Amino acid sequence: MVEARARRADAVRNQQALLSAAAEVFVTSGVDAPIREIAAKAGVGMGTIYRHFPTRADLITAVYQHQIEACAEAGPALLAASSSPFEALSRWIDLFVNFLVTKHGLADALQSDSSRFAALHTYFLERLEPVCAALITAAVESGDIRPGYQPYELMRGIGNLCVGRDGDPRYDPRRLVEVLLNGLRP
Repeated sequence: MVEARARRADAVRNQQALLSAAAEVFVTSGVDAPIREIAAKAGVGMGTIYRHFPTRADLITAVYQHQIEACAEAGPALLAASSSPFEALSRWIDLFVNFLVTKHGLADALQSDSSRFAALHTYFLERLEPVCAALITAAVESGDIRPGYQPYELMRGIGNLCVGRDGDPRYDPRRLVEVLLNGLRP
């Protein structure tokens, strides 16, 4: 029994290492990066990747679900650890921007499976909109930002600013996101 648990724990560690490595590789090389590059970054064999994720679409979907969960879990933790709700919101938005930049090419990669992409987008909204709402509410209640902002419109606005990064290495969406955030302040 102990051996089976150790093996399962090892499999979970391998899967987490794969997801983290794949996310990093996707940022630098795009979602079409060679699987061997992801395996090397994770320190596992190709067989391990295919055992966990039989298709590229499975890997891509798992990476984005993993990142959505990390972003969702970060919201409450940042709120508890930050010096102000605005700082927590700013730090969470920085994570959100990292996620959006990483997801470049997701729609194209999953285009042949539009139902998977739609389900992933629904999951994205269901998990992240309430986290953003809680951060906005805390920032409004503390007087850090003005009331009247909806989480969806803030997330959508940030997403639109991140789209401009495609194909222009001189464009840094973080600078404009900073302007957007400062515009929320009283």
